[in-house]
Amino acid sequence: MEFEILKLLARNAKYTAEEIAVMLGAEEQEVKDTIERLENDGYIRGYKAVIDWERIEGAAVSAIVELNVVPKAGLGFEEVAERVMQYNEVESVYLMSGVYDLNVVVKGKTLQDVARFVAKELATIDSVTSTTTHFVMRRYKEMDVPLITDEQDDRGQILL
Repeated sequence: MEFEILKLLARNAKYTAEEIAVMLGAEEQEVKDTIERLENDGYIRGYKAVIDWERIEGAAVSAIVELNVVPKAGLGFEEVAERVMQYNEVESVYLMSGVYDLNVVVKGKTLQDVARFVAKELATIDSVTSTTTHFVMRRYKEMDVPLITDEQDDRGQILL
């Protein structure tokens, strides 16, 4: 039942224990106890709303920054990842396989703010050997929630 509860909460964190109990055919108190245990044991790390920032005027700009890193003996990538995740501008940090090492999602008020942050903060970390920044042009789905509306967007169209 734990896995089913986690899947439901990942889909919609506003589900009540009563609603989850009905969906799973379980007792409400059992669902409450399970959720509390999952929170206490660190499986549930927090609850967040998925915001469609593009609908808010003057909202933040996002970028995906690829970091190449020279890992330190005995510490691997952990030391750099822990340092990077301390910045307020950093939304997510992932260790990757493939061409680069760390994937960092960064938010700022403007493109220039993000570029300045990458150049002055991320690129200057001792173990970082290179960065590549990709600005997010449009989000279609965030945390399993579709963000597509009926509004027309011509950024993906080629005009002849």
